[in-house]
Amino acid sequence: MAPRPAAPPRRAKAAAREAAAVSALLAALSATGPAAAQDLFGTGSARPVTDLTGAPLSGAPLPGTSVTQGSGAALAPTAPQLGSAPLGDGTPAQADPATAAPDARVTLPTAGTPDRGGAATVLADNVSLQEDRTLIAAGGVVVWYQGTRLVASRILVDGASGALTIEGPIHLSRPGAAAGAGAGADAGAGPDPEAILIAEAAQLDRELQDGIIRGARMVIARELQLAATEATRSGGGRITQLRNVVASSCQICASDPSPLWEIRARSITHDAETRLIAFERPQLRAFGIPVAAAPFTITAPDPTVSRASGFLRPSIRTTSGLGFGIKVPYFQTLGDHADLTITPYLSLDRTRTLELRYRHAFTNGATEWHGAISRDDLRPGETRGYVFGTARVDLPRDYRLGVQVQAASDRAYLLDYGISDADRLWSGVTLERVRPDKLFWGRAGNYHSLREDEDNATSPAQVADVLWQRRMRPALIGGEALLEWSVHAHRRPSNLRAGADVLIGPLDDYPAGRDVARASVGLDWRRSEILPGGVVAAGLAGLDADIYRILQDDRFDSVVGRLDPMIGAELRWPLATVQAGATHMVEPVLQVLYSPPGRDDEIPNEDSRLIEFDEGNLFSDNRFPGWDARETGLRANLGVTWTRLDPTGWSLGLTGGRVLRARDPDGFSAAAPLAGSASDWLLAAHYDSGTGLAVANRALFGDDLAVSRNELRLGWLRPDLQISAGHLWIDSDEFEGREADTSELAATVGWQIADGWWGTAETRYDFTADRAQRARLQVAYRNECVTLETGISRRFTSSDTVRPETSLDLSVRLGGFGRQEAGPGTVARRSCMR
Repeated sequence: MAPRPAAPPRRAKAAAREAAAVSALLAALSATGPAAAQDLFGTGSARPVTDLTGAPLSGAPLPGTSVTQGSGAALAPTAPQLGSAPLGDGTPAQADPATAAPDARVTLPTAGTPDRGGAATVLADNVSLQEDRTLIAAGGVVVWYQGTRLVASRILVDGASGALTIEGPIHLSRPGAAAGAGAGADAGAGPDPEAILIAEAAQLDRELQDGIIRGARMVIARELQLAATEATRSGGGRITQLRNVVASSCQICASDPSPLWEIRARSITHDAETRLIAFERPQLRAFGIPVAAAPFTITAPDPTVSRASGFLRPSIRTTSGLGFGIKVPYFQTLGDHADLTITPYLSLDRTRTLELRYRHAFTNGATEWHGAISRDDLRPGETRGYVFGTARVDLPRDYRLGVQVQAASDRAYLLDYGISDADRLWSGVTLERVRPDKLFWGRAGNYHSLREDEDNATSPAQVADVLWQRRMRPALIGGEALLEWSVHAHRRPSNLRAGADVLIGPLDDYPAGRDVARASVGLDWRRSEILPGGVVAAGLAGLDADIYRILQDDRFDSVVGRLDPMIGAELRWPLATVQAGATHMVEPVLQVLYSPPGRDDEIPNEDSRLIEFDEGNLFSDNRFPGWDARETGLRANLGVTWTRLDPTGWSLGLTGGRVLRARDPDGFSAAAPLAGSASDWLLAAHYDSGTGLAVANRALFGDDLAVSRNELRLGWLRPDLQISAGHLWIDSDEFEGREADTSELAATVGWQIADGWWGTAETRYDFTADRAQRARLQVAYRNECVTLETGISRRFTSSDTVRPETSLDLSVRLGGFGRQEAGPGTVARRSCMR
């Protein structure tokens, strides 16, 4: 079956409809228990996000981010991140380009701070002044000058030159300067604000900047240590050169002075302004054993640098298809607003790949592009590659422009090189503006399917949507009203006419080259009043009008119009009580709606094939995700919600209900939970321990208690354990494209194996096919001076163009060079206890 064009959000009263697939689960993490997603009226009329076939999909954080919400509990893994919200179409999303705010701090001089050349403050047990004006300070000497603090045993200050002869132990630093300096390029002007010098003896000028230091040890950002027989400072404290030096970020114990790793060099020069460290003829040692050396000078950033040109951490990647390979990325800054990363990837003559990433930040936006080009043995003689790009620009009057480009030579390329699991790509532009009472959203672009069972010629390729909404409070009748205008159009590249040139079958099964355009206007109104006894009554009314233009399909008129009015009433009775310190809340709801039978059979159903039924849309006037089909007739939505809030912090919520109709509805398949005069029963439960554990379950079952759909999600977040798991069961339904039952388990577990060791395991298992879809195991070790990451993964996907693959990755990073981000779990530290 060809993919259907996805529907953009259907009126702001259903702004939360996009999240219906996960709204109930998020409620498990709320302190108030289960609650339907809120629309502009404050009612639960949520609708699911849908893909091109109308399938409900859920948004998810970008890879590498934790799935957390509310009190810190975790939910089960959700679907891959969707592209260009608020439209859920199953295409991969590009996150907004990463940018950093410029350093705009202004430092004002502190009152009383002496200017350069002013007097110093000296504290000591004994201070004497000789006849030649030589000052001698002895015993616990502390000198403050221009923000620099010097601690020593004895100091001699020459009366003529002001030079200092210092006897140790010496401690030279600038306390508090690091916080004010920040990470800007000028942070290190003058003496290094992030460095501490410890020495046995020294001779410095009167500024405490330049001079010679013997038996020196330099500590940068409390991370990288450099020990030398002698150090020389020059340039006003900017340049520190150490000779016969050893550098390491590992903790060194007196009983075992050999660190995990160390770098020895003839000299090491640290520039406090550029924050670069130059190693002359360095030698790398592990456990005291030489493992690598370079007969030239190597430059590296110090631990305070978060962005600088140079080689990044190399990684080893071994796959069953490409064999052993190595990636060596090189990062090049292009000013403070742009950068380029070049990553050659070589794999023992199996592949020659060049990966590129370009980022650029503007005053009102940013852009990021990454791609690769390859020649490999998997497809000899072919040039393969991909390009993904995105841009976000803030325009005047609160408008925001988005641009996305996604292209790939083939789906197997994205899988072979570990880029993405995407099987549909979207390229186009979006324009949006969101205000408290107005919403504008527009998008136009092109879809390209990488699935083997989808023909791009007969699939909606060029799709455009425009949506405008305004919320109003009419003074004459009161309540709230929502006015909506929308336009949609999609085109199939094929010129084949459906109905005449293809096999005749059920409507919409053979769309061929059908093209559709639609213009719609909708008006919804709601007014609530509180009746005696605390009953909340509401009146509802709505009117939707559509006009369709249908081309290249002889089974439909070329122009079709439709008008659907709706009227309804709602009664809610919220009750609350406190027993034994626990709060119990119960709310029964009755909603009665009526819409006259419509003309849905005269319109091709392109955007409402898969319908979700959950507590997010239990009290919705229309559960179809798009415009092409609507619920009509006399119907009643019945439900009740119970929530228990325990004073110890845990909460439990239950929601149950069903839909009753005066006649069998149109548009639903016989196997759908909403089919028949009475829908399946909906029962949802949510539990939050308040300490990181969350459990959510939603079930649909008939009067015979036969379960048609069930979804269970569990999350548990602790400092030493992170579990996110879920199981999904759905009965087969040929109308929705499922020829077999769906039974699938997805789980991700992260745990603290030992101090410094963190493990992550992930799996997705298909019980219907009795095989795993993918599995991954990753282990990371971190201590104060090294980070080791390794992992093995297996993808079981198999087709004519995609083969199963196993990959192994390994990377090692030495601490102390460039700023590092914190990871999960603990950091192992060497103990010097005897």
